[in-house]
Amino acid sequence: MTIAPVLPTYNRAAVSFERGVGARAYTADGIEYLDFGAGVAVNSCGHAHPHLVQALSEQAAKIWHTSNIYQMPGQTKLAERLIAHSFADTVFFCNSGTEATELAIKMARKFHYVNGAPERVEIITFEGAFHGRTLAALAAGGQEKYLEGFGPKAAGFVQLPFGDHQALETAIGPNTAAIYIEPVQGEGGIRPVPHQCLRGLRALCDKHGILLMFDEIQCGIGRTGKLFAHEWAGITPDIMAVAKGIGGGFPLGAVLATENAAKGMVAGTHGSTFGGNPLATAVGNAVLDVVLGDGFLDNVLRQSINLKQKLERLKDQHPTIIEDIRGSGLMMGIKCKVANIALQKAALDEKLLIIGAGDNVVRLLPPLIVTDADVTEAVNKLERACVALEKAN
Repeated sequence: MTIAPVLPTYNRAAVSFERGVGARAYTADGIEYLDFGAGVAVNSCGHAHPHLVQALSEQAAKIWHTSNIYQMPGQTKLAERLIAHSFADTVFFCNSGTEATELAIKMARKFHYVNGAPERVEIITFEGAFHGRTLAALAAGGQEKYLEGFGPKAAGFVQLPFGDHQALETAIGPNTAAIYIEPVQGEGGIRPVPHQCLRGLRALCDKHGILLMFDEIQCGIGRTGKLFAHEWAGITPDIMAVAKGIGGGFPLGAVLATENAAKGMVAGTHGSTFGGNPLATAVGNAVLDVVLGDGFLDNVLRQSINLKQKLERLKDQHPTIIEDIRGSGLMMGIKCKVANIALQKAALDEKLLIIGAGDNVVRLLPPLIVTDADVTEAVNKLERACVALEKAN
């Protein structure tokens, strides 16, 4: 047996795309697909958004990369804008969500170290979480299917049942450094954390002198109708990891933090060769131009209500296929009664791109620029997919 040229760690669909425009992706022979996966919540502004294309093209004609040995004005500009629109006082740029998680963990441990409590290294996380694919990020997520075969699980992580407040109270001890949570679980099956629970976590962290860290890698950058999902709860974290949508398709991640949480991160404690280079931050700034533009987030909210209402009607019409609709903003999940992969494939047959998740859920993560017509078309395609599954069963 000969291994594939590309390491075979993905079960890829038998389709590839040559170009895209807005919420549409096209194969080399011109077949059109409606993209309600957005590269797993990455293409926040859709495909080939003219403002992003212009920003990337203009920067590419100037300078691509210099490394963080030197000053980078575009990086500073993006950091200042993120700070102006968030809780943060400082930002570190990296290339991915996994890298953002790694720094969040390091930052939390370093915070306690410089405050005279080096024993406080444990990070509390929650079952169903997904924080990335490095060994530390896998340990933080705690899912056995991803950990199997990679040796001992990295120490310093405590997984608790999702939503078990009593277990959380009991788990906090003298070695606890932080709580790390997705305000809306993505890979875990589109499970929003109730706003009152997020407020409770903030109070609990304050009570015990530990840090509250949010993973908004999938749910941030406008996906829930606010720039960051935690804003709905009216509280702020100490540290937050973001990626995916912030680059609009260009690899970019970031960690946002308060000055207090970041005070241990001095020169030499962390770094990245490519993180926040001129190309990446040019696109990141262009994404913020779009997402923070007048009326943009209002339209995300309007389309999210539109999508949810239509999906609820679809559930009522196909009770043998759909068990529940859940999510927040344009981060919606369909809990299936059939195998989620079956609905995903049936949707692909209808030229609709959606994505599987845990808990037998399929995710709808459309570009944030979707229109009424896009939402209607997507649900019509899902309707035909449900009918096909009903006939097959």
